[in-house]
Amino acid sequence: MSRARVARRIAAAAAYGGGGIGLLSGAAVGLVVAEVQLTRRKVGLPVDEPPGADGLYGAAFGERGAPPLRLAFLGDSTAAGQGVHRARQTPAALVASGLSAVAERPVRLRNVAVTGACSDDLDHQVSRLLADLDRVPDVCVIMIGANDVTERVPLSQSVRYLSDAVTRLCSAGCEVVVGTCPDLGSVEPMGQPLRWLARRLSRQLAAAQTIAVVARGARTVSLGDLLGPEFAANPRELFGPDHYHPSAEGYATAAMAVLPSVCGALGLWPEAEERPDAARREGLLPVAHAAVRAAAEGGTEVSDARGPWALLRHRRRRRPAAQDPSPADRVPDGQDSDVAARADRPTS
Repeated sequence: MSRARVARRIAAAAAYGGGGIGLLSGAAVGLVVAEVQLTRRKVGLPVDEPPGADGLYGAAFGERGAPPLRLAFLGDSTAAGQGVHRARQTPAALVASGLSAVAERPVRLRNVAVTGACSDDLDHQVSRLLADLDRVPDVCVIMIGANDVTERVPLSQSVRYLSDAVTRLCSAGCEVVVGTCPDLGSVEPMGQPLRWLARRLSRQLAAAQTIAVVARGARTVSLGDLLGPEFAANPRELFGPDHYHPSAEGYATAAMAVLPSVCGALGLWPEAEERPDAARREGLLPVAHAAVRAAAEGGTEVSDARGPWALLRHRRRRRPAAQDPSPADRVPDGQDSDVAARADRPTS
């Protein structure tokens, strides 16, 4: 069965309430479970909470009178920034700083991602974001899927929970960008056959996520290849101390991939870069084929579903930059205990 057909089946099962697609049975299941337990013992449990990065970024732009854009992050430990020690090193802070620099407006960030979350936690996270209708985000970034794979959640269920969350956010007026499931086959402590299975399931889930999400008016960015071969080639640089969560450099790689799509969702990316470039193999493709290609090529965006077609782009990445918040920059914001940080201006 082709990869595109498998992805379509998973997405269809999510939409119509079907079951998951099983790959293993019998003795193979026991072997995989043993490998999962061994990997977890090697990785260990997170010791520290991710640094809080909620706050106002690009505060200096507020002097121009423009109201802040509202950016929200949802998802699991990758969205939360597990494994780094400074707020500015988290992907949410990096994207907030980069968005502020591109828009030349302040950006208020709220991160409700939870370490260890599976896709079924997104409903609670969305409810937290939408509880105050006066503060609905302009754009939301969701990074989810890795724990669904390691916890053996049926892929169709995982996609269904994500689809429901995206539908709620879009209905509330938010633009949504989904960073699809990363390639778990690159995790250093993981042995075979779990490594092979994790890579296969990760890509199947990422492709199915894309098919479901673009049909609901959102867009996806593939993190799989970015956090796969690059991590495998530079594990000491791109993985954190537990060899599972990304390092600061790894999160910066992910943020560089997500930022152009966030800006594009808000109509802020340069118009010349919004047009598909045939020389870079961009353009309209059948949705399932675009999803499979994106799952194998990190930093690839899929958006603008038009019936059975979707637009595939390989966006040019610009490195976002952020500074540590200082006490002088703190901006009170009710119960969020937000902090303000100034974004670096882009250089030519």
